[in-house]
Amino acid sequence: MRNLSGDGIVEFVLVDFPTSPPLQLLLFVLFLVIFLLTLLENALIVSTIWLTPSLHRPMYFFLGHLSFLELWYINVTVPRLLGAFLTQEHRVSYVGCMTQLYFFIALACTECVLLAVMAYDRYLAICEPLRYPSLMPFSMATRLAASSWGSGFFSSMMKLLFISRLSYCGSNIINHFFCDISPLLNLTCSNKKQAELVDFLLALVMILLPLMAVVSSYAAIIATILKIPTAQGRHKAFSTCASHLAVVVIYYSSTLFTYARPQAMYIFNHNKVISVLYTVIVPFLNPAIYCLRNKEVKDALRKTVLRRCPYSRDIPD
Repeated sequence: MRNLSGDGIVEFVLVDFPTSPPLQLLLFVLFLVIFLLTLLENALIVSTIWLTPSLHRPMYFFLGHLSFLELWYINVTVPRLLGAFLTQEHRVSYVGCMTQLYFFIALACTECVLLAVMAYDRYLAICEPLRYPSLMPFSMATRLAASSWGSGFFSSMMKLLFISRLSYCGSNIINHFFCDISPLLNLTCSNKKQAELVDFLLALVMILLPLMAVVSSYAAIIATILKIPTAQGRHKAFSTCASHLAVVVIYYSSTLFTYARPQAMYIFNHNKVISVLYTVIVPFLNPAIYCLRNKEVKDALRKTVLRRCPYSRDIPD
């Protein structure tokens, strides 16, 4: 049998979490609850921003895109994670593996760029408050959001173009609960230098460049905040970007820790735990971080929920 990539392998075997059955069942229930709560949180945020005219501003427009992205992201990764707690191994076809890899890379790269765009938006709001409406009109916000999605999916397409040309004719066992770049590169029996170079260069563009934009934006933001004479003014200014900064730190720290040493990612089982952090925990925490610290979003969410409740008139405002 021959697959689309070359000789021999028509499917891959994903090695899941080798734990005791009671613990596997407990983890399955735990992550199922997190998955459902994450779906509910992000769906509520997207619908609330869409239905609330007062939130039709660039800051919340980007937040809506982030929540929609994470809705898609967890639907790509979490069902596979849930299956990993029920079985010791899982078989996936070559096409299925490449499709999963494509969407995983595309959404991860899109989130990197989108977080950088949100940092730039906060920079303009704090450092250029008088010029903010002219520098960040809604048309500009739309173009920046579209560029984030476009660059993420284009980067993923370029990576997959080179990975899919490799031959997989040896072992077909992937020590992970989903298809990822490093495990696949470790399994190939053809020359992988070109694919590794493309992966490295695109990682520089899609991870490090957005990270540099985030760091530069927050360096300017912190410098501006420190110039504010009153403590109350400094606190108010910092509170407008503290939520985004927390999300950036969590997301980039887990991503860089995983992909800084791709070889180690495949050798040690600890990579699965780190992968759970940025595929499950980060999408779960992001809506809570943003909403619990933002009065406008909390008020709009409350009104949206009460509007859909048949007994909302009996509930005091």
